[in-house]
Amino acid sequence: MTDRAPGDPSPRRVDRAGLVIAFALAVLAVVLVFDAFRLPPGAMYGVGPGAMPLVVAVGLGLLAIGNLIDALRGNMPPRESADPKPVLLILGGLALLIAIIGFGGGFILATSALFVATSAAFGRRALLIDAAIALVLSTLIFLAFDKLLTLSLPTGPLERLL
Repeated sequence: MTDRAPGDPSPRRVDRAGLVIAFALAVLAVVLVFDAFRLPPGAMYGVGPGAMPLVVAVGLGLLAIGNLIDALRGNMPPRESADPKPVLLILGGLALLIAIIGFGGGFILATSALFVATSAAFGRRALLIDAAIALVLSTLIFLAFDKLLTLSLPTGPLERLL
């Protein structure tokens, strides 16, 4: 006989996917800590470039602990069914971004391709309008980084016209 009353839900099981995610978060936190300590120390008030990676690593560590506890208790939320099409569209957009930059197409065209692919992954079907929006936004971002912040981004034919 069991101590459970009729109609009680069955005991929850350990969520293996949650354990894997907790482990991955912990590994990422350790990598960030390791890299943060390899950065040169800052000269101003003792805060250097390694401060923010440490803050992010602490946050990731806390997420890993929380995820581990929920996974061991079986408190993970139910998963929705996976649709591979949006993931493949975004991965294709990232591949396009890398290819366009690699072949000298520049920042504006590359980020525009990623924008259009991502909007399609989220279900938007106005590709021409999205391409126009992407070109305008990418150009504004390029100009902000290049002219205002004087940071160099990959240049291509469109960037040379600016």
